[in-house]
Amino acid sequence: MKILYHPDKADMHLSSVLYALSDPVRLSIVSEIHNLGECTCGGIEVSVVKSTLSHHVRTMREAGVVQVRVQGTQRFLSLRKDDLEARFPGLLTSILQAYESSNEPSSNVSEK
Repeated sequence: MKILYHPDKADMHLSSVLYALSDPVRLSIVSEIHNLGECTCGGIEVSVVKSTLSHHVRTMREAGVVQVRVQGTQRFLSLRKDDLEARFPGLLTSILQAYESSNEPSSNVSEK
């Protein structure tokens, strides 16, 4: 079985983390994992094909944003919240708050 690369906390680079979080699909995956906790790749609701999802997961894993745990044929994804918070304090929280507030339905719609 192929060993998956996960960078040590000290080897995580801000530019790589920001790149991983800059894609809307990857950001939605991170938000979903943040809200639901650890989940399988198949349990994530995204509108991309499996190979594209694998690419996104790899990008996030190699940047240090997610941890991938292999169990049999399934891959479980979890956020590396503690490592990200220790390395870049407040970054993940700020990005997720901005993402989730931008995806809420607008409450400024006037009724007629």
